[in-house]
Amino acid sequence: MKIVTRKLVADISAEARQNPRLRKNHNFHPSDESCCHRLLNAIEPGSYIRPHRHLDPEKDEAFILLSGSLGVITFTDDGEVAETVLLSHAGGNLAVDIPYGVYHTALSLESGTVFYETKAGPYRQLDDAETAIWAPEDGDSHVKDFQVQLQSLFS
Repeated sequence: MKIVTRKLVADISAEARQNPRLRKNHNFHPSDESCCHRLLNAIEPGSYIRPHRHLDPEKDEAFILLSGSLGVITFTDDGEVAETVLLSHAGGNLAVDIPYGVYHTALSLESGTVFYETKAGPYRQLDDAETAIWAPEDGDSHVKDFQVQLQSLFS
């Protein structure tokens, strides 16, 4: 049995803070080829997850908040914000289930944010039809401005 403890959450958060991408996964599934992916995802403020979607009908994705606060945003196909939800223990929203085919991203709104993520495997790199062409790529000079815009949805 694998158990999620407060110490594990704190340790994975500390690793995320040291990672240049400000994120760290802790996988419970044995390999990228596993048919069910279960992981802790530690994410710090400033980490960028480019909006994307999963086109495989089996790849709905669920996030369950363990600590911190997480802004989750869905978008229309042309990049307009469709829906926002703030996951936080104080606010009462603790989890989301994102259907396949929906563009989405998540951003940490507080240091120490960790969520449990689950989705169908196997892991496959996103292809062009799954990445949002209207959102900046990782490392692009416009990422910071885009993040500020997204963060303002939760202010």
